[in-house]
Amino acid sequence: MLIETENTPNPATVKFLPGRPVMDSGTRDFASPEEAEISPLAKALFDLGDVTGVFFGRDFISVTAAPGVEWSYLKPDILGILLDHFTANMPLFSPGSAGAIAVPGDADDDLPLDDPADAEIVDQIKDLIETRVRPAVANDGGDIVYRGFQRGVVFLQLQGACSGCPSSSATLKQGIESLLKHYVPEVTEVRQA
Repeated sequence: MLIETENTPNPATVKFLPGRPVMDSGTRDFASPEEAEISPLAKALFDLGDVTGVFFGRDFISVTAAPGVEWSYLKPDILGILLDHFTANMPLFSPGSAGAIAVPGDADDDLPLDDPADAEIVDQIKDLIETRVRPAVANDGGDIVYRGFQRGVVFLQLQGACSGCPSSSATLKQGIESLLKHYVPEVTEVRQA
């Protein structure tokens, strides 16, 4: 089995492509060892000690290293864990856990709820994110989740390699905000949720 690697715009994150599906649907972001307890693979990666984030995409895994860690030392250990996991056909999540379930757009007390009067605008925004933005963000080893729309402001959450990326602000403002404003005139701003 060959596992390919790709650098991402985030120098702290590398994208690993096992050449087979990782998630049947959706994505899963692990930002801490505690969150990773439900996934033997994510837990093994965090157990290396130098990993600060793991993200499962449709056909890739993004791993974020702690500041100052040299990828030349960490990458072989990650490749070994991934190779062992996929060649043994081990489960991605522990039996009986709800770890595979991720519902984008869950209510968050800090974020606005969509106004029902904006339903058509919200549908346009979600469609653009799904068809234009998500594929580009996934190509960079991450994901983007719609979190809300209120008074012209779109709230989005970046995950995986895109979370904490030095260029994430530029991606949101110059890329995604420009695209949404162009196609949906009611959008005035995009903010990180």
